[in-house]
This record gives sequence, C-alpha cells and structure tokens, in this order.
Amino acid sequence: MKLSLVVPCYNEMDNVQEFYHCAKACFRGKIDDYEIIFVNDGSTDKTLEKLYTLTEHEEPALQIVSFSRNFGKESAIYAGLAHSRGDTVCIIDADLQQRPEVVLEMMKILDSRPEVDCVCAYQEKRRENKLISFVKSLFYKIINGISDVDFVNGASDFRLMKRQMVNVILSMTEYHRFSKGIFSWIGFNTEYIPYEVASRKHGKTKWSPKKLFDYGVGGIIAFSTAPLKFVTVVGFVSAFLSIAYMITVIVQKLCFGIDVPGYATIIVLLLLMGGLILFCLGIIGEYLAKMYVQLKNRPIYIEKEHFDNRNK
Repeated sequence: MKLSLVVPCYNEMDNVQEFYHCAKACFRGKIDDYEIIFVNDGSTDKTLEKLYTLTEHEEPALQIVSFSRNFGKESAIYAGLAHSRGDTVCIIDADLQQRPEVVLEMMKILDSRPEVDCVCAYQEKRRENKLISFVKSLFYKIINGISDVDFVNGASDFRLMKRQMVNVILSMTEYHRFSKGIFSWIGFNTEYIPYEVASRKHGKTKWSPKKLFDYGVGGIIAFSTAPLKFVTVVGFVSAFLSIAYMITVIVQKLCFGIDVPGYATIIVLLLLMGGLILFCLGIIGEYLAKMYVQLKNRPIYIEKEHFDNRNK
C-alpha cells in the first residue's frame, strides 16, 4: 500500500465526513492505493456514529479505531501508526486546517528525493493571537537551549514518513509521549516545507492554554534533565549565600559591634528557603511522577472497537 493517513479525532463529528470526502476528491487519479485510519480518541459527541456512516463506501481502504476513553492525541497518533499498512504514513488533523493537498506535495518530495525519510509541514504564518504565538516561540527557545534535540519552531505533527521511520517510532513505547521530541530524537533526514493553516470550519480547538502549558512542561521533562541540574545549582547558590551571610553577621557583631536585627531577617530567610525547597521538590517530583507511571507499564491506549473494511 502506498499511503496511510492517520487522523486522530476527538469530538470532530462535524468534520470527519467532510475530511473523508475531501481526501477522496484530492487523491482521486493521483494516489489510488491508500487508506484512511480514523482514531476516535474517546469522543463524547457523535464522532464515532459519523465515522461508521463512512463504512458504506468500498473505497478507499478505511479503518476506524475507537478507544475506551480519551487517552489524548499522542496515544491516538501511536495507535494510528500501529494500525497503518502503508509504505508511507502521514499524520493529519481531522479539522481540515491541514489540507490533504499538502500531502500530495509531501509525496512528490519523497518520490523525487530518495535520501529524504520524512517531510514535515510547518506554519509559516501563525493564525493565533500574539500572546500565544509569543509563548510558543519562547517555549522553542527554552527547549532548544536545554535539550540535546533540535526542535523546529512551528513544526507540527503534520508530516509524511517512510515505513522505516514509523517502525522506529513504534519501538519507542514510553507512556508519556511527546511526538515532536520523538520525531527529532530518532533522527532520519527530514525536509521542512511551509504550509498555510486553513480556517477551522466546525467546532473549536481542544488545546486550552492549560493543556498547552502542561504539554510544554511534559516535553521539557521528557527531553531534558536541565531542570534537575537547575535544582543542584539552586542548592549550591543557596548554601553559598547562607555561608556568606553568616560570615557577614559574625564580622559585623565581633568587629564592629553592630546588632543585626534578627526577627525580620529570620522570617524572610525561612520563607525564601522554604519556597526554594518546595520549588525544587516540585521539579524532582515531576520526574518521579513520570517514572512512577512508566514503571506501572500500563498500555498507551485501550482499544474498544476496530473496523477495517478490508477485513469485513
């Protein structure tokens, strides 16, 4: 099979049918041997019902993977890759902000340049408010500064990969997944092309500021130990300043007879040190929490239903 389209879906009942027909129209006469894999990530609306209306069509090959609950987009991506059969696999959103026409551009690059293993689309112009755009750019600067892996600003999960690269990604079975980091960490030759994000026709984005923040923190923890080194530096600096202050107080008292006010100083230092200790424990706790969940070895997702029109 030439191509597999992996389409994560969470509450996209107004988009999945339109995406399906749009992809068919786009690939007609250009790519014949392809499949579409919809991964229903525990949607609470009628997404699954809408997906099953597509099973009446014989072409193209269609798979519907449905989770027992919402496991998150990262798990949906992994499930789609695991069920894919194509020589090349493309991850694309169901909301049609990422257009199937761009997939054809990606295919042309892979077909014409054998040395390229992956084509990734990045947003040349962000359609976001300036604050969100600034925060995202700041995140990329921070994570590139503290991680050994290079992250391209604006690069998304919208990418076309060869089978060898997909198999390597599937071999990485970590529970807390950060695909942008995984794609970069495994290497392979990646070509980056700009694309313009289309307007969302139905529904609204599932990424709230809190989810974006948690996702960013998870990425930093997954691909950098710099926060743990920061804890060491904070401890060293705090100890150094404490010793320096102690020496200053002793010199003032013994050499100059200066009475150093004690109550306010002690309270301020206690609050400062207590805050620093709790902050450092919080950083360590984030790493320990990830390890705790990983060691339980729970599945990345739980599959409730699987439809495949090639195995009816």
